[in-house]
Amino acid sequence: MATYSIISETSSCVRDVRPLVTNHVPSIWGDTFSNYTSFDDQERGKYEEAIEELKEEARDMLMEKTTPLNQLILIDTIERLGLAYLFETEIEHKLKQIKHDDDDLHCSDLFTTALGFRLLRQHRHHISCDVFNKFVNKDGMFEEGGVEGMLSLYEAAHVRFNDEKILHEAADFTRRYLSSCKAELESHLKDRVKRALERPLHRDVPAVYARIFISIYEKDPSRNELLLKLAKLNFNFLQKLYKKELSQLSRWWNEFDLKSKLPYIRDRLVEAYMWCAGYHYEPQYSYVRMGLTKCIKIIGMMDDTYDNYATLNEAQLFTDILDKWNMDEVDRLPEYMRTVYRFIMSTCQDYERDALKLGKAFATPYFKETVQQLGRAYNQELKWVMERKMPPFEDYVKNSEITSCIFIMFAAIIPGFKSLTQETIEWMKSEPKIAISTGMIGRYWDDIGSHHRESKGGQVLTAIDCYMKQHGVTKQETISEFARRVEEAWLDVNKEWVETAFVPREIALQFLYYARMCDASYNHNNGDAYTDPQVGKTTAIALFINPIPI
Repeated sequence: MATYSIISETSSCVRDVRPLVTNHVPSIWGDTFSNYTSFDDQERGKYEEAIEELKEEARDMLMEKTTPLNQLILIDTIERLGLAYLFETEIEHKLKQIKHDDDDLHCSDLFTTALGFRLLRQHRHHISCDVFNKFVNKDGMFEEGGVEGMLSLYEAAHVRFNDEKILHEAADFTRRYLSSCKAELESHLKDRVKRALERPLHRDVPAVYARIFISIYEKDPSRNELLLKLAKLNFNFLQKLYKKELSQLSRWWNEFDLKSKLPYIRDRLVEAYMWCAGYHYEPQYSYVRMGLTKCIKIIGMMDDTYDNYATLNEAQLFTDILDKWNMDEVDRLPEYMRTVYRFIMSTCQDYERDALKLGKAFATPYFKETVQQLGRAYNQELKWVMERKMPPFEDYVKNSEITSCIFIMFAAIIPGFKSLTQETIEWMKSEPKIAISTGMIGRYWDDIGSHHRESKGGQVLTAIDCYMKQHGVTKQETISEFARRVEEAWLDVNKEWVETAFVPREIALQFLYYARMCDASYNHNNGDAYTDPQVGKTTAIALFINPIPI
């Protein structure tokens, strides 16, 4: 939310006041990625050949006739290791078989029932939470089912819907159980429990979790050596691909030389790209990662300009000219805003060229529309704060549906998906519940995680102050309420994920991935991983720099 000085002058005086500018720390990465020697076609071919050879052996294992439990464990392991994209057809085939014979889940133990329930929900299959009734005693309490059973139930509870009371209770029960016993567990199981309590699997970022789980799985006495080798090879292959993309993006970003021209902005290219690797880690989505990174740089520059530098008059002028979308108007802007405007226009031209080349020319007007929409929303926040006319909190929430950036980020990925059509854009324009709920997960986490920075040490108003004033509550009560709303939104997303099966899976995944990245970036009082590069440094090194020894 826009965050400007609390001042008492009349509106006419306020309009030319420049804010208390936050001096952001510089990038910590230097030339780490811009100097990377590219991942050439020959080296890539060798990796792909080795992966394909192991993949065929793994596919044979996956297609073997075996018990539902063994099939579920194998599918779960493949997905945790980051290999699911290699076996999408086979996994879906097996899960449909298990769903068709769902009597197996009704007759299985807690571990198997919970694992099957979670995997089916995560793959958008309808399955009732009634499968858990048999594990509840006459007093309505879950009975303990061993650590593996409790962990499986805990993970299953996080794909629940809002009205599934039995799974609400399961989440609380298993969290207490696992917290109390984790210290006594064997190393590999202890690590799994620790990670699950930090971030449930359904809310974890696949690329990040795969790197963590490979290390955990390596210590598991029951590990499958073929899958472990394939996972390590696949991870290192993807890492080289990410570094190549980061190298290209670094050169693109450096050409603009914006660090010297706009010293008030956050220089966070690697942090932006980390979001995009979280969206789609698979090799075939290179355009999605690259295009989304450029989009996030637009968002960050606009956010910093409205939030951290522009006067109210300058911001209004910029918004008006952005709405006209006309380079002939650029000379009306102050010099620094001309730089911002030209960057936006240049990046949108890249988008238009790519969209045309990829057969998605229809996407360009929508992308432009979301950029303009975001400018208007940022400008509205600025007016509320500068003119000291804080709105009813629900009005702020409505505006935040836009500043969550869920719409502009969705528009950014359109050229990268064959299954995305004009009809999908029209559906998105109708503001579907899955989009709004997902966006608000990001907005509330952002408000919590960035409150201290945005309040300029308590000198300016934020969304938290707005809520506190309207409801007469403390800061801690407000943060607790925002966290409760995040949880409620997650459960809505879970339901919509299953209910909106008419939307192709690869498209619907954008909402899950957005929510997961927000959880990873802002959750657990970590601060703001985009603003503070130290927050995400360890993850970035693991994903983009350090390969896994094979």
